[in-house]
Amino acid sequence: MTLLLLGGTSEAKQLANSLYKLNIRLIYSIAGLVRIPKLDCEVVIGGFSQFGGLDSFIKKNSISAILDVTHPYAKNMSHQAALTANNMKIPCWRFHRKPWQLEAGDDWHMFKNWQTLLLAIKDKNSVFFSAGQLPDNTTDVLNQYAKDGQKQLLRTAVNSTVSLPGNMKWIKGIGPFDQQSEMDLLIKNEVDCLVSKNSGGASTQQKIIAARELGVPVCMLQRPVLDSCDKEFNELKACEEFVSHWFNNKD
Repeated sequence: MTLLLLGGTSEAKQLANSLYKLNIRLIYSIAGLVRIPKLDCEVVIGGFSQFGGLDSFIKKNSISAILDVTHPYAKNMSHQAALTANNMKIPCWRFHRKPWQLEAGDDWHMFKNWQTLLLAIKDKNSVFFSAGQLPDNTTDVLNQYAKDGQKQLLRTAVNSTVSLPGNMKWIKGIGPFDQQSEMDLLIKNEVDCLVSKNSGGASTQQKIIAARELGVPVCMLQRPVLDSCDKEFNELKACEEFVSHWFNNKD
């Protein structure tokens, strides 16, 4: 029996390590765009198209269950995992860390998509984009905002996948970040709007805290609605115990 763990987050590495130590045979899958984790279990890099798709990979490797521990905004992968598991008649479980919660002093503005968010930042003077890669359909609007004088700062873990406006400044950044550095960044660039996803976790939360301390409004992209799966977790220990029990008691 083999578990396919879809990773790419710090929690995924923690679960992979703990489950491996509990003698759960598992394969860890990661896109490998940012960095490759050092794990004792088998690691597959670069997705499943190289194997003929996820269905084919599951058949060839006799996968018994899928544990989705991808980023909360990795909607396509989570959708494919749930769909394939259903087709293959195996369980699909999901772990996603808890989202950040609104606290006193926060000035959050929630948006379901980039289209409505872009309308809200039109009149901002200096915008810090820290929400992953910019979608292709944002570039024309951001170019116009830049021509109108808006200063724009983008931080991603790898090079941008789209052409950026001429005056948009790009910086490479991989968490964890500390609060003082985040505050310095906002002050130095005179940021009057932070664009973020509600990723949750401590690694990138300091930008949210810095914005709170400085009174900077946050335009927050809501988490996508995902397909249902067999069981969901937001506590590592509970997830670990469930998976371990399932594998150890499966006939």
